[in-house]
Amino acid sequence: MLLSLLYNVHMATQRRPNQQSRTQSRTHNNSNTPSDHVGLLVASVLMMGGGWYGLYYLMTTSLPRIGGELWLFFLLLQIAIAGTALPIVRYLNVRLTPKDKDVPASGVIVRQSVWIGLFVVTCAWLQIPRALSLPLIIFIALVFVVVEIFLRTREIASERD
Repeated sequence: MLLSLLYNVHMATQRRPNQQSRTQSRTHNNSNTPSDHVGLLVASVLMMGGGWYGLYYLMTTSLPRIGGELWLFFLLLQIAIAGTALPIVRYLNVRLTPKDKDVPASGVIVRQSVWIGLFVVTCAWLQIPRALSLPLIIFIALVFVVVEIFLRTREIASERD
């Protein structure tokens, strides 16, 4: 599925102006999609592969200890979740951006997927001493959402000036 998404993005950037596919007429116009989003999706595939394989290898070959293995687990979990969230966050940003506005830069998309990875890692860390609860999950998610809204508001205001 991800490879077909990469192929579609590549073909949309290579398409001649007079050609129009069936999917392009139904979905968001890709004419204002930055070209660095293809590299973003390639990086996403590498992060997913490295992160999930590293987690698999760590869990099958080492004992759970408090020390290097635990921090390596958190690092690999961050990489795997952020890489997995990248295509989803990119799709949502492209889909929900109005046609008359520019799609957010790849740095914004990476930052938003890193927030998702940090949220999952924080929840995993709080689960170790069994301190994680539903109200705490909602509070942490709201904190990340409010910080991202604040950052995007400042970025959009500075782009207008």
